[in-house]
Parts: sequence; C-alpha cells; structure tokens
Amino acid sequence: MIADRNPLWQGLPPNVWRPIAHVLAACITLVAVGWALGVPRLLGIAFYTQQLMAAILGLTLPVAYLSLPFRRGHERQFVPWPDVLAAILAACLVAYLVMNYASFVTKVFARSLDIWVPGLLVILLLLEALRRATGWALVIIILCFLTYALYANLIPGRLSGRPQSIEILGAYMALDSNGILGIPMAVAATVVVAFILFGRLLEITGGSYFFTDAALTIMGRFRGGAMKIAVLASGLFGSISGSAVANVVGTGVVTIPMIKRDGYPAHKAGAIEAVASTGGQLMPPVMGAAAFLMAEFLAVPYTNIVMAALAPALLYYIALFIQADLEAAKLGISRVPKSEIPAGREVTTGLHFLLAFGVLIYTLFALNWQPEKSAMVAAVSVIGTALIFGYRGKRPAVSTIFSSLHLTGYAVIEIILISAAAGLVIGVLNITGLSFNLTFALVQVGAGNLFALLALSALVCIVLGMGLPTLGVYVLLAALVAPALIQVGVDPIAAHLYVLYFGMMSMITPPIAMAAFAAASIARAPAMATGFAAMRFGWVAYVIPVLFVFSPTLLLRGETPEIALALLTSVLGVWLVSAALAGYLADRLSMVTRLFMAAFGWLALVPNGAFEGAIFSDVIGVLGGIGLIALSFLRAHRNKLSGGVRHERAS
Repeated sequence: MIADRNPLWQGLPPNVWRPIAHVLAACITLVAVGWALGVPRLLGIAFYTQQLMAAILGLTLPVAYLSLPFRRGHERQFVPWPDVLAAILAACLVAYLVMNYASFVTKVFARSLDIWVPGLLVILLLLEALRRATGWALVIIILCFLTYALYANLIPGRLSGRPQSIEILGAYMALDSNGILGIPMAVAATVVVAFILFGRLLEITGGSYFFTDAALTIMGRFRGGAMKIAVLASGLFGSISGSAVANVVGTGVVTIPMIKRDGYPAHKAGAIEAVASTGGQLMPPVMGAAAFLMAEFLAVPYTNIVMAALAPALLYYIALFIQADLEAAKLGISRVPKSEIPAGREVTTGLHFLLAFGVLIYTLFALNWQPEKSAMVAAVSVIGTALIFGYRGKRPAVSTIFSSLHLTGYAVIEIILISAAAGLVIGVLNITGLSFNLTFALVQVGAGNLFALLALSALVCIVLGMGLPTLGVYVLLAALVAPALIQVGVDPIAAHLYVLYFGMMSMITPPIAMAAFAAASIARAPAMATGFAAMRFGWVAYVIPVLFVFSPTLLLRGETPEIALALLTSVLGVWLVSAALAGYLADRLSMVTRLFMAAFGWLALVPNGAFEGAIFSDVIGVLGGIGLIALSFLRAHRNKLSGGVRHERAS
C-alpha cells in the first residue's frame, strides 16, 4: 500500500533513471570517439592512457547498475535505492582515482590506505556488475585467480608463486597497466566502441538491410546463405584487422543479426562469427600483421611464412564452411523462396554502403591508421552517403543518427566489463609470477616428452593469450614458449605457427574468450554458451597445429605428391569430423555412425609422414570414410523415395 501511494519507495522511476543512463551511455561513446579522433592532442591536453580507460569504466559501472537488475532476466522498471547508491559510489570512486592517478600510480606498492581501499571497492563493484551482465561463471573463475594471488605460496610445486597482500592487490589491480586498466580494457574502450558505433550507424541508416538484401541476392539460392556470407566476410576482413575482437564487432554487427534472421540460435550465430573472425588472424597474406613479425624473428623470407600458413588456414575455413552448411541442413534452413529475394535493381541503390568498407580497408591497410580512427572515418562515410542517397527511397533522420550514441554505449557495457575483468586475470599472472612459472614448468616437463610439451604449450598459449591483440599474443608466446618447442627438435616455422594458433584460440576458449564474448554481446546470447559453441565450430584449430608439428607436409614443405596426398586426405578428414560434430551429412546421423565417422576422420587427418606407418592410417580413414559417406547418401536417397511413395499412396 505504501509503495502504491509513494512510488519513490521502490526506487528511481523510469522517467528519472532512463534519461540519466542514456546520457552516461552516450558519454561512453563520446569519450571513445574523442580519443579515436585525437581530440585531446588537438586541444593540448595531456594525460595517462589509463585515465581515459578509467573514465570509461567510471561511466560504464553506473550505467550497469542503473540498467541491469540484481537478478538476470527480470525486467527493470524502478531502480532500487541500493543500486542507485552503488552507481553513485562507483562513479565517485573512479573519478577520485582518475583525478589523482598521476600521484597514485607511483605509490601502488606503498600500501597507502587512500589508494588500496578505493581500488578494492572498485574491484568488488566491477565483479558485481559483471555478475549481473554475464552470470556467476566468469566471476567465480576470477575470484579463484584473486584467491591464488593472496595465497600463491601455499600452492605446491612449480605453480607456487609470490603471495600478495590485499593492500597491494587492491591498488595494483585498480591502477597498474597490467590490471583492470590493461590491454583488454584499452581495446574495448577504443577499438570496440568505435566499431560498435560504426555498426549501429550502418543499422539505423539502412546498411544492415542492404547487406541482408545483398546476401539474399548472392547466397539466397543456397541453404544457410547468411552464415556462409559471415564466414567469407569475416575471414577476409580479419586478416588485415589485427584484432579478433575488432573484427567481431566490425563485421558481426551486420552478420550476426543476419544469421539470426535465417533461423540459427543466437549463441550459434555469435559463435560462428567469433570463429570466422579469429581465423582471419591466421589467414595469409597479412595474418593480423603477425606474418611480417614472424619473418623477422625467424630471419626467413616473408613468402616462406605465407606459404607455410596457407594450407592450415584453408583447412580452418573449409571446416567452418562445411559446419555452416550442415548446421543449416540439420536445422531445416532451406533456400530462400524466390519471392523473398529482392530485385537486383533495388539492391544496387545501396552500393554506396560499400564505400564505408572501402574507406575502412584503405585506411587500415594502405595508410596504416589505428583501427579506431579508421572506424570513425568509415562511420562518417556511412552518415554522409546515407543522407545523400538513402536506401530504397528512405533517408535517416538526424535525430536517429544522434540516438546511435547512447545505443552504442549500452551495447558495449558487457564487453567493457568483461575486458576489465580479464585484466584482473592478467594482473594475477604478472604480479604472482604464475606466467613465468608456467613457462619454466613447460620446458622442464617437455624436455623428454614431445606430446606432453605440446599439450602444456597449448595450455600456456591459451592462458597467456587471454585478452591480448594478435601481435601482443604472438610476441609474448614467441619469446616464452616457441624456444622450448624448437629446443626439442620442432621445425622453427612450425613452432611459431603452433604458438600463434593456440594463442589465437584463447579468443574463443572459455573462460576468457574475448572474441566469443563480444559476439555473444551482439547476438544477445549467453556468453559461456557462445564460447563453447565457438570451440566446437573451431575444433580444427586445436588439431591442425599438432599435425603440422609432426608432418611438415601440411606446411607445404616436402615432395609435391606427398603434399597433395596430405591435403586431400586432410580435407576428407575435416569433412568427416565436421559431419560427426554436426550429427548430419545427407541426413541425420545415429550416434554409432557419428562415432565411426569421427574415428575415420581422425585417421584421414593424420598426414603421411607424421609417424612410421601413417600411410596405413590414411588408407583406413579414407576407405572407411568414403564408405560411410556413400551409405549416408544412399540411406537419404532411400528415405526420400520411401517418403515419396507414402505421399503418393496417401494421395
């Protein structure tokens, strides 16, 4: 009764908190845009980069507490007063740290009360906001890492580390560039925001409709056309973007809604975009710029790196394309009816939207601009051409364009929170010495067992690669892990490609799967479900590196007949395993058939030369696989005929 007479008893009403949240969300976008365009430099304002990231976090946390309910899945009307107080406290604490950052950053290890207490409170507020955005799983994992940091000396063996007091931990995580304000946060606060804004502008100006229509026109005659367009577009753009996350948000804002409209579940739509975007970093000729650096490290011609990386990258995308096709067949996503495919003349009126992508690629690749600056110039291009030409006779209103500011702010909340939390994990690895302990243990264990070394190397690469851009992943792993592989006899190029592959797999491997989580945010799907689906779609990237370590034929090194045979059997193996994972080939596969198909696929995947007698495993895999494929298509043909007979009898 009291609540009915006095709504303020329930908290802030929607007409109060929503405008405030809109303004704060728009400020997130504006701060990121100002940074991307170099406004502070033009105005002669100097500050630490971490202050900018902290300012964006200080805007994000209040928006999170205002817009995200305590219990996920509940719709929010009134904002309870405890959430209002949490929003105010978060804003004040971060503002305090931002204003005093220059003096505080030199006293991180001084155990000063005025530093570690605000820092600890920011960590707690961040974890609660993260729980509201993503659920408990990620929060529990981060709490485990923080607990390790406090009691690292109690862990036995090689994983024992340097314990840290809560005073140092609170200050270090909140202020140091290896903590919350580290590289993942820098990527989210600049690149991700810029590309999300670019995507929002494409959406509200009609660009997303143009790409949907174009996809229907090009691939509408094939099943799962939208998914195949996503694989192609993300693979091409990802090679030059230099960041899997930037690629996800750059192309995913267009492709993920398109895939969902085709009928795919949201988590699978996000997963295949994340896998396609991550694979772009492994695709020659640019490989996210890692190819150039790899050639320098190994002192070999650049063309050697490109040729070695080509076959594994093609197998990666062949597997992804096959799975996209089989998923479409399994879910019954058939060809689009001709009546729903737009006329080519109508679609051509939106060709001006391609100019934005041309600008993006030119500024990134030819002019070597920062990704966020390129995204902003592309965004301006979208606005200009849309206001002049429109699409299908419609032009966006100016007010609609301005609304993209707060819509972008809301869209990046989850990504910023996850990125800040990833900084906590990376901070623990650094401050406790856990990352170097892992590397030392790796060399010790692998000295006499290559399989053990490869397994541990893969684990270390995934852990150390969390949240880092492509070049950062590669440089770190090339220094810490690749030498251990080379010391036990692995080919140098194979060793460097191995660490690059597993370093990039950190982008789609939970618990800190930055690319998968970014795609999940766009798809509005559960983060962990998207991450595990991405692992399934990207399965080949966990297998191919092991194979090319044992057989250089997959790196196009050796006699031509051996290379050709290895590639042919590998493609067959990829097809078989992908069908087994999808549970579908010509029709639905029984569990027994899936198991046999996976077994024959693995045997076919192993290239001749991987070990003595590998040719026999190839023969068994190829013959058994071809037999199962023939049986599957024969069974499907019989089912079709029997279905037709039953239909005629019923008629």
